[in-house]
Amino acid sequence: MSSNTSENPKLGSRFESALVYAAQLHANQVRKGHNIPYISHLLSVAALVIEDGGSEDEAIAALLHDAIEDQGGAKTREAIREKFGEKVVQIVDGCTDTEVFPKPPWKERKQRYIEQIRYASPEVLRVSLADKLHNARSTLADLYKVGEAVWDKFKGGKEGTMWYYHSLFEVYQKAGSSFLCDELERVITKLEESN
Repeated sequence: MSSNTSENPKLGSRFESALVYAAQLHANQVRKGHNIPYISHLLSVAALVIEDGGSEDEAIAALLHDAIEDQGGAKTREAIREKFGEKVVQIVDGCTDTEVFPKPPWKERKQRYIEQIRYASPEVLRVSLADKLHNARSTLADLYKVGEAVWDKFKGGKEGTMWYYHSLFEVYQKAGSSFLCDELERVITKLEESN
């Protein structure tokens, strides 16, 4: 999860294929409470992973981190494995909250995810942290635009959402500091200050 990496990953044809595949998978999906194409989130998470020194596998997993959960479960997992390999599947699985539909109750799902992340690999931690950072940034931007009504789109409301961000932040911080972790802390603080 550290941004100090000597490796400068080259993004090749596998990344390009993942970009096209992610755009196709999520073509009809929009961001919660918006008309913004969902691919914007996936691109943002991938950018954060790449900027933090993530490998090509991590960047691909960032593009696909919601694919199993939102776009087909086990069938999509097998397609990802076939197209991009076992390492990418492991990272995506580590970032998957649930693949059951209908989804289990919100709090139960989030508690399970927090525990899952507590024991996650550095690769899963980086992608998960980038995902949550982008979500928190989007929430903060919406808060400036629409005010407290932003919390209405979240099943946990403001209290539950802030509990979730704080709980995950503690797990990420224990795993090791990074720019992404510091930035998540800054955004959480801004969300709390906006009462």
